Amino acid sequence: MFFIFDWDGTLCDSTAKIVSCMHQAASAQGLPSLTDAEVQNIIGLGLPEAIQTLYPELEIDGVQAMRMAYADHFIAADSEPSRLFANSVNTLEQLLNAGHHIAVATGKSRAGLDRVLTSVGMADVFHATRCSDETASKPHPLMLHELLAELKVPAEEAVMIGDTEFDMEMARRADMRRIAVDYGAHHISRLTPYEPVLCASDISDILSVL
Repeated sequence: MFFIFDWDGTLCDSTAKIVSCMHQAASAQGLPSLTDAEVQNIIGLGLPEAIQTLYPELEIDGVQAMRMAYADHFIAADSEPSRLFANSVNTLEQLLNAGHHIAVATGKSRAGLDRVLTSVGMADVFHATRCSDETASKPHPLMLHELLAELKVPAEEAVMIGDTEFDMEMARRADMRRIAVDYGAHHISRLTPYEPVLCASDISDILSVL
């Protein structure tokens, strides 16, 4: 099987850091403050799409300024990398040892994903990765189509694992099975309408689908 993982909120416990950095960036840009829930709602989207969703009044220059401010705050905060969820590494190792393909499909930028994978010693773990700044942002299914093509795996032999509606919708559009995790950015009640084959409370739960 081919297991495609979201990163933030699925393998990595980074939700609180993303929310904090978005608040700091908005304050630095003089933008209205938002609730934590409003910011959590956009986690999973590419950064430009997330900013446009949070602040639809911004023009292109304003979105770019906010994007740069967020990146500055996040890079500074990420000098201490967000921890991986318990059992993330062990689960990935078990999948690899059993001969399965694993990949990441994320709303992070390529620079951001490469930086964090290196910092946690996982730069060479995944067979393939896709980031929102090199393809279409979730929930568009393009990054899944590209990953399937790269590994030459049909959609019916793959599963997308994620914590947001964007992950579930992306996988549904790609005619791919879905596994929802209940500990991430979006409440599990928002994910169950997408008919996931499993709702996981721990990332190791996904091993049951084998």
